[in-house]
Amino acid sequence: MTQHIVRYEVIDKVAHITLDRPPVNALSLDLIRAVVAAFKRAADDDAARVVILSSAIARRFSAGLDLDILLGKPGEEIRKFLQELYINLYDAQYNLGKPSIAAVNGAARGGGMTMAVSCDVVLAAESATFGYPEIDVGVLPAIHFAHLPRIIGRHRAFELLFTGRVIDAREACDLGIVTRVVPDAELDAAAATMATTFAAKSETVVRMGRAAFMRQIDLDYRRSIANAVEDFVNVAVTDAAQEGLRAFVEKRAPKWND
Repeated sequence: MTQHIVRYEVIDKVAHITLDRPPVNALSLDLIRAVVAAFKRAADDDAARVVILSSAIARRFSAGLDLDILLGKPGEEIRKFLQELYINLYDAQYNLGKPSIAAVNGAARGGGMTMAVSCDVVLAAESATFGYPEIDVGVLPAIHFAHLPRIIGRHRAFELLFTGRVIDAREACDLGIVTRVVPDAELDAAAATMATTFAAKSETVVRMGRAAFMRQIDLDYRRSIANAVEDFVNVAVTDAAQEGLRAFVEKRAPKWND
């Protein structure tokens, strides 16, 4: 099954990791494990000098976590998924040794944002939208507590994370979440052009330079995302979170009792 929901191929020195789990690339445990495995494969693939992460589904990058992972599940099961999404994905990117580009063609939410911003560069189509909707269903975008304030500042990060407001690609670029915005029809070409630019550099220098770059920006980030796993799990098993998740599935307003 994972062979179909995440595709891997190398074309002209570029490894393409493509999400293909209709209708919205919701993140199941199988999907995120396949993404992590694909990044590890790219790291060891001598034919690949750059990696592009993209979606095969029109106007949908990823809607975030599959709610089946959270609804009615014990904390340990939720922790198992977050270990893959937060820790293992981070480790795979950290050790990739090659530039990675996220080509965001549409809606990116929650865990979909996690995957996009794990890459070194984020290109967005003009129609792409971004958001952290977890607060509206009673859970926390905990990993984004670790990185978003570093990118856009404490106050703007708090507003996005605690309102769940959706932003368009231009605002995301202005805030620094997105590297560049291009017309929808030009997204694939823009990603390919950037990948070609990276691939033309010295492979040795890029590998060593990226490793140095990752060491410099890491600081305590890995410890922060490990804490984010626990923060997420602690909230996800509460009655409030379970009510929010049920309300979303049942397409009704949540009845908060706290």
